[in-house]
Amino acid sequence: MKGEERMNFKLIAIIVGMTLVTFITRAGAQIAFANRGTPAWLEKWLKHVPTAFLTALITPAILLPKGYLDISFNNSYLLAGGIAAFAAYKTKNVLITIIIGMAIMIFLSN
Repeated sequence: MKGEERMNFKLIAIIVGMTLVTFITRAGAQIAFANRGTPAWLEKWLKHVPTAFLTALITPAILLPKGYLDISFNNSYLLAGGIAAFAAYKTKNVLITIIIGMAIMIFLSN
């Protein structure tokens, strides 16, 4: 196999593998809880999963914008993120939070 063919095969194998894992986990959950329903403790726990994933995605971008830890007033991502988090806490409105965070980023980038 040539290098490009090997890369295409690897990419296809990754996509197929991810598809199988996704299907198995979803089908497994459907089969496991089809008759009994989802336990209350699991439903309570699953409500926190989106927040955990979002935090895991956003935190490195805010704290490590240049590849190293930057907790200073020169880190515009940290400042905008902090102000947006405060706006989210106070307003409980996603659209206002996004607008404020974007406005702060635009202001700080000039």
